[in-house]
Amino acid sequence: MEAPESVAAITTSLAEERIELIRQNIGGTREEVVAELITAIGGVPLGRPGDPAEVASLIAFLASDAASYITGTEIVIDGGNLQTL
Repeated sequence: MEAPESVAAITTSLAEERIELIRQNIGGTREEVVAELITAIGGVPLGRPGDPAEVASLIAFLASDAASYITGTEIVIDGGNLQTL
């Protein structure tokens, strides 16, 4: 497994674990939990939840030589929510 795929697998696993934990506490289906989370934050301007692979792609890039000149920055991956808060 290549590094980007490994990061995607770990990111996906963590996201799914969190969703399952919430689902166990409040009940409902996975889809209902995701919809409730999106509603709780006021929606997502891009109109959909982020995919763990999208986050993993950024992590893989930042860990690569291509990002060697990037230092001391914050990168927000939130589908545009920061602007609406």
